Parts: sequence; C-alpha cells; structure tokens
Amino acid sequence: QVQLTESGGGLVQAGGSLRLSCAGSGRTFSSYRMGWFRQAPGKEREFVAGINWLGRGTNYADSVKGRFTISRDNAKNTVYLQMNSLKPEDTAVYYCNVLSQWPSTPSDHWGQGTQVTVSS
Repeated sequence: QVQLTESGGGLVQAGGSLRLSCAGSGRTFSSYRMGWFRQAPGKEREFVAGINWLGRGTNYADSVKGRFTISRDNAKNTVYLQMNSLKPEDTAVYYCNVLSQWPSTPSDHWGQGTQVTVSS
C-alpha cells in the first residue's frame, strides 16, 4: 500500500492561488491513478480531480473546472493540485488518494490531509 503525504495548504485571500503536493512512497507509484478530494466542515468528502498513470488523462469536479489543475511527476512520486481563482467555498481539508476505480472512486486509506482556508 502506497503511503501518501499531503502538503502546501494554507490561508489565502479569495482570488489567490495555492499549489498542493502529495508525495507517495514506493517504486510502484506510477502504476496508480491518483485523485484529490476535499472535505469542508459539516459536509461529506467530495471528489475534486483525478489523473491517470501517465498524466495524459484527467477528470475534474464541475465546481473546480477551469480553476484547478492536477498533474503528476512520477520521477518524484508526487501529484500536484494547482488551485487558482480560489473562492471561500473552496475552504476544506484536501486529501490525495489512490483511485481504486476511474474516474473518482477512492481507496480506503486516507492520509492526514492539508488545510486550505480561503478568506473573503
């Protein structure tokens, strides 16, 4: 099972940008389809973006299309989420995870996540 560690969260004003990183362990990282998810206070965890093994296929939730970009660097065992034009409703804990099923089904193992707070 790959171990995942998220980083890059923080406090940003509306309209600003952040880049999240997800570092994975293990030599088989490139064999996993990966996704980003988020959970806002009092809400269910939701899918944000997914990327396939080589990064040539991506998928986004409608709420982030055109603002967020998912990418990966398999040489560094890292997946990124570039978030632009942030809105207060993007405030949540963000998690990366292996996609057990394309396009948006996560595995059962979650990391600690990274907090993103967008002020208005």
